Amino acid sequence: MRGEASRIADRTSRDTLAPQLRSAGDDAWRIGNELFSFTNALDHNVRLERALTDVSRPAADKVAVLRTLIGDQAHPTTMTILSDLVARRWSRAADIANAVEDFGVDAMMYYADSTGQTLRVSVELAELHSALLNLSVVRSRLYDDTVPAEARLKLLHSVLDGSDFCTITVRLAEHATCNLRHRRYLATIQWLITKFSRHMGESLVTVTTATPLTPTQIDALSRAYAARLGHAVHINPVVDPTVLGGMRIQVGHEVTDNTVVAQLQHLRRQVATSA
Repeated sequence: MRGEASRIADRTSRDTLAPQLRSAGDDAWRIGNELFSFTNALDHNVRLERALTDVSRPAADKVAVLRTLIGDQAHPTTMTILSDLVARRWSRAADIANAVEDFGVDAMMYYADSTGQTLRVSVELAELHSALLNLSVVRSRLYDDTVPAEARLKLLHSVLDGSDFCTITVRLAEHATCNLRHRRYLATIQWLITKFSRHMGESLVTVTTATPLTPTQIDALSRAYAARLGHAVHINPVVDPTVLGGMRIQVGHEVTDNTVVAQLQHLRRQVATSA
C-alpha cells in the first residue's frame, strides 16, 4: 500500500499532466509503451529507484540521470512526465514505479479515446478476465515468476489466438504478463478494467451465461444495476457453455456466482465436509 506522500505525488502529477497527455493523440501509444518499459526498468533496478527518489538530491540532478538513461530517444511528453515524478517526494522508492505504470495506463486510455476504442478495450479486458476464470492452470502460469517472460508471453498469445482483440487490449495484457509486479494476473486485469470503467464514468457489469442474453434481459440488468450503483453501467455479456445454467455477475471485485457449476461445487464441498 502506498504511503500518503506517494499517493499525493502520484495524484498531483497525473492531474497536472493529464491535459498534455490527453492532447497527445496517437502519440499516446508511444508514450504508454515507453512508460511501461521504464516501469520494468525501475522494477529491476533498486539502485535506480533510490537514485531517482533520493530527497537529498536536487531535482535537476535526478533529471540529469534520466537524460543519461534515455537521451533523446523518448517522446518529449514521456520525459516531461518522468521529470515531474522524480521532482516529487515519495514514501518509498518503489512507489515511483507504480506512478510510472499509472501514467502508462493513462496514456493507453487516452490513445483508446483518440481511436474510438475505449469501450471495446474495457469489454475485451472483461472477456479476458472471464475466460481466465475457467483456466486455473493457465492463470497460475501467467503470473509464475519462475517462468521466463518470453514463455509467459507465448502462453498469453495462445490464449488470445482467434480472439480478434484490438492492439490496445493485447498490449495491456502483454504488460501484465511481462512485468508481474508482485500481483496475481487476474488482479492486474481487474485493476485495468476498473481504471477503464472509471475513465468512462460508468461501471462495467460482466454477466456470464451458458446461452446469449436477450435484449430484454440486458436492459433489465442494466436498469437494475444502474439503480443499485447510482450511475450508468455497461452490461458486458459473455457466453460460456461450461457454466451450464444461471449467471455469474461481476462488478469490480464483487462476483455473484449463481451458475449451476458453482452450485454443484458448493454441494460437493458440503458433502465432503459432512463425510
